[in-house]
Amino acid sequence: MRIALVEDNAGLRKGITYCLTDEGHAVDALEDGDAADAFLSQEGGDLIILDINLPGMSGLHVLENLRKRGDARPVILLTARASTEDRVKGLDLGADDYLVKPFAMEELAARVRALGRRKPDRVRRTREIGPLTLDLAGPSLSHGAQMLDLPRREVLLLTALAEAGGTPVSKQALLDQLYGAGSETDDKVIEVYVSRLRKRLSRYGVRIRVIRGIGYALGVEE
Repeated sequence: MRIALVEDNAGLRKGITYCLTDEGHAVDALEDGDAADAFLSQEGGDLIILDINLPGMSGLHVLENLRKRGDARPVILLTARASTEDRVKGLDLGADDYLVKPFAMEELAARVRALGRRKPDRVRRTREIGPLTLDLAGPSLSHGAQMLDLPRREVLLLTALAEAGGTPVSKQALLDQLYGAGSETDDKVIEVYVSRLRKRLSRYGVRIRVIRGIGYALGVEE
């Protein structure tokens, strides 16, 4: 999943990011409410982890704006406040879950997995890529009735290319999709994933073209 994390404590933000990336997720890490509100109004993703006490706009205000825009992404609230009133207020505004600091990273990871399992309840979206079927909600890839065993980041890479509909996608955009905006990961890692994915897809007539100076585009052989 691609997860937006909004937490102003640098140490905790880094710890959560490490935890989630180890679980195979991409993380967009933000540190204040105003930046988070602007980011969430423009960027997609699968889940949001949101601290209540933030510089600028409060986390509850960010959540309220999110729901007013009709954004139904699951939200886990983080707070040092333990009162029932605060929990109820957050849940009434549309939060899906709640964690009181301090918490174990294993518990946060488990909450994320639990919310991720709700995704099959959403409308199923698929895209045909030659003889292959990409389930965008999974995401997962299949050939007929056979599920293909691809590493998660390669499926995410394929998803980003497929959703572009043949339009070239830059290395930076792919890097953001796999690791989150602002990641310090070298963009050369995209070349490695593209090379591996290209080899896996070639037997099905699916190719990844290099558009020099622009990025990569998905295509199917005639």
